[in-house]
Amino acid sequence: MPDRSPGLSEPAPPVAPGPPRRDVSLRRWLGSPLALAPLILLGLVVAVLALASEGQYFGLSFWGPVWDFIPTDPAGSTYGIALFALGTAITAGVALLLASSLSLAISIALTVYLPRRLSRVLTTLTDLLAGIPSVVYGIWGFVVLAPYFASTVEPNLRNALGWLPGFGGPESAIGGGTGLLLGIFILTLMVIPLTTAVMRESLRSVPRDVVEAGLALGATPWEVVRRVRLRVARRGLWGAVFLGFGRAIGESVALAMVLGNTIQYPPSIYAGSYTIASFIFTQLDSAFFYPELLRVLVEFALVILLITIAFNLLGQRAVSGVPSRTVPGAGGRA
Repeated sequence: MPDRSPGLSEPAPPVAPGPPRRDVSLRRWLGSPLALAPLILLGLVVAVLALASEGQYFGLSFWGPVWDFIPTDPAGSTYGIALFALGTAITAGVALLLASSLSLAISIALTVYLPRRLSRVLTTLTDLLAGIPSVVYGIWGFVVLAPYFASTVEPNLRNALGWLPGFGGPESAIGGGTGLLLGIFILTLMVIPLTTAVMRESLRSVPRDVVEAGLALGATPWEVVRRVRLRVARRGLWGAVFLGFGRAIGESVALAMVLGNTIQYPPSIYAGSYTIASFIFTQLDSAFFYPELLRVLVEFALVILLITIAFNLLGQRAVSGVPSRTVPGAGGRA
């Protein structure tokens, strides 16, 4: 047995040599501009949109409720964004409310109640929905769903809920099926994959010891979900809502196909309307012949960009506060 003196310690293990100082300097020199590249690109986009719009319509009239574009007198026309902002608020707001509710239910089922294998399959299918192009949703809504909405969904909804504001009106209010109702339905389907993914990961990030403590106190799985998981994961759940709204407010192609494209304040949920993004998409071809209209559309795009950035920042900030520890085997019970 080797003799060890009490005052001596074993030699420290050799330390692996680090990267050469020149490599560290090179990484630092290249890393700083690359880290700033997204911020620089975003600033350039905002600057280009602001300069292209020239700001000549920013003022009270720009935020007004009247849109009156006169092709023979573009300079004397009235360009108010409020009408399109209302369509955006109704479509994105109701779709987000429905998508958030459904996503929360789906996330709870995938995380807590469903068997693990089934949960993995459904998780994969849900994630695949996020990769479907928006034009596919639009074509499906216009060709398949619009006739069904016109013949079945909207008449039955009018007869059942006609006493509610926005759900009644004359039979002539029901057209070919395109309108706010179909737009809300399509947008809900498009937002669900994003909000479900964020909510699912937020619920899975709840520490295992917190869940087990609730079960040890005699709580049922539903009580643990309601009183423990939802409270611990609330930052991530709110982040999913913010990110979903940022996704919904910028959708243009699909809504341009199913929203009816009518410049009016919608009298009912069956009426046609516009969102800011869908109006930009449908008017961009003719706007090249009218410089004033083109500048207004650029200003509309700038408004959407700023709102989207704000909600995405709120969502990212909320999601960044989700704890990193996850429940082992999350994704359903075995």
